[in-house]
Amino acid sequence: MDFFLQSPAWAEVQRALGRTVHLQSGPGWRFLAVEEKNPAGKVLYSPYGPVAESLEAFDAALAALRATARRCGAVFVRLEPASAGFGVDEADRLLRERGMQPAPANQQPELSWIVDLDGDFKDVLAGMKPTNRNLYRNIHKKGVTFRSSQNPAEISVLLDFLHMTAARNGFKPQSDDYLTTVARSLLPAGAGTLFIAELEGTPIAAALAYDSADTRTYAHAALDDSHRKLSAGIPLLVTLMADAKERGLKHVDLWGVAPEDRPDHKWAGFTAFKKSFGGHQVAYPGTWDLPVKKLRYGAYQLARKLRNKLR
Repeated sequence: MDFFLQSPAWAEVQRALGRTVHLQSGPGWRFLAVEEKNPAGKVLYSPYGPVAESLEAFDAALAALRATARRCGAVFVRLEPASAGFGVDEADRLLRERGMQPAPANQQPELSWIVDLDGDFKDVLAGMKPTNRNLYRNIHKKGVTFRSSQNPAEISVLLDFLHMTAARNGFKPQSDDYLTTVARSLLPAGAGTLFIAELEGTPIAAALAYDSADTRTYAHAALDDSHRKLSAGIPLLVTLMADAKERGLKHVDLWGVAPEDRPDHKWAGFTAFKKSFGGHQVAYPGTWDLPVKKLRYGAYQLARKLRNKLR
């Protein structure tokens, strides 16, 4: 599975946001890493990277990341080896042997929900809950239609719904400036698509998806609560999946889910929604730190632990 956050398209988004990006590759490995600021100083962050075909290739990628970090003055490299030539069950041992330690918190989800698009789309539909299939097949009878857009100006439709959802549920969405920049970078390039549900021509729900070489990532979605009874978000997501299948993509990544043994998790409701579309859970090794300036990194860790004790 190809990770969008390691793609050249995501590098362009980061550059459009004014960030410095490093892209490197070698035999069997590649990485995208972004320079970020941290209480320790400069950090080199590789979201869901590096990508490697084997443990040997992973070691070569680590050497390149370490060298890049030294050149740009980073205190440490923060990485998430989601596809690095070894399994999750051996990740803890292998990463610690290479001088890494778990980050204070995961940057990207450690668990994700993937729907494979193998076979006919009828097979994908068969894996969903009957309610989802029926809504997809019949919601047009209620005057609801769906369309896709690569026009960055239409990101305002999604932003309006995100504002409504934030006000209703008390959460803070990503900024309008951020999502507008993402849309301007990805949509004209065909690396992102906005899907809009409309009731008699008026938008009632929207979703933004990102595409890598073989995977569509369900990134942001929201709806008009006044039309909640129509459940347009469900057939909207199925439409997004059907379009991915038509484009020859192999997977749809519905993004983070809660652990099965955490019914109280803040993502529990989202998780139940995502699982209703069929698919399977994928676990990743999580977020790890590779110290480069070891004394400064040690001081940063000590200061962080002291702050946590005083809270």
